[in-house]
Amino acid sequence: MTDADLDRSYTALAQALGAVGPQRSELLLAMLCLSLMARRDSADELLPLIERARERCLQPAHEA
Repeated sequence: MTDADLDRSYTALAQALGAVGPQRSELLLAMLCLSLMARRDSADELLPLIERARERCLQPAHEA
């Protein structure tokens, strides 16, 4: 993915999160995550990403 593609994707996600609001943002992110997971070939590709995200979420805010 190019930097321009990444920027467009971040912008679209930010706009979508703003449109659904804080009450539905978790649902939007979960639905997006499941859609992206379904496009991977195996769990071996996903499990390290899940673990990394989990670890980062468990870090104190100043370390993340």
